[in-house]
Amino acid sequence: MPLEAGLLDILACPACRAPLSDHTADETPELVCTSDDCGLAYPVRDGIPVLLVDEARRPA
Repeated sequence: MPLEAGLLDILACPACRAPLSDHTADETPELVCTSDDCGLAYPVRDGIPVLLVDEARRPA
């Protein structure tokens, strides 16, 4: 389920403040930090982004 239009324009990675990339159409919906240094992936549950560093998946 894609996020509401314009939502990505105001969201940023809580860890490094970089923009987020929308991967909600994937098998595991998430927002991924675009920073090469950070790259955390935040889950999207029931259409709601969970932007907590403790809930984020570390890059592989």
